Amino acid sequence: MAASQQVQQRSKLLSYVLRHRPDSIGLTLDAQGWVDVAELLRCLADAGKAMSRDDLLVVVRDNDKQRFSLNADGNRIRAAQGHSVTIDLALPDREPPAVLFHGTARRHLPAILAEGLRPRTRQHVHLSADTETAWRVGRRHGEPVLLQVNAQAMHVQGFRFTRSDNGVWLTESVPTAFLTQLAEPADRA
Repeated sequence: MAASQQVQQRSKLLSYVLRHRPDSIGLTLDAQGWVDVAELLRCLADAGKAMSRDDLLVVVRDNDKQRFSLNADGNRIRAAQGHSVTIDLALPDREPPAVLFHGTARRHLPAILAEGLRPRTRQHVHLSADTETAWRVGRRHGEPVLLQVNAQAMHVQGFRFTRSDNGVWLTESVPTAFLTQLAEPADRA
């Protein structure tokens, strides 16, 4: 197996464990989603999914979305966002840019236009500061659609925004009144 494939597989495993199912390897996250690196590596090994500390550091360093955060001394790790397990990332409220973007699959558009953006199985709605990132996210799920979010108007009305360690903007929901579907640029058609 190529090294890049190994890194990708390890990244998927870490995402699954640190975002959704820490119990699948006998791991418990703290209230902010952190876990000791040594404990994570021990639990992975006990579950037959051994990974060295160096392997782990390569995944953290090389993950294209920077999905994982290490604390200052490198002894604790957590997923930057995307949790379906209940945790408090303890991120400070931030004033968002005037607009943010959300990429999704076209098949989800009717529900979004009826209900707004909801986190579904996750704790937060994920928003991007740029259209390119939002397009990439949308393409992962099918034929992409790009939505613009009037984040400044939401903020003025009291909606809370935070930004994860990897730059993803998080909020609890986005009502339809703050959404605009953007036309697909000609170079993407």
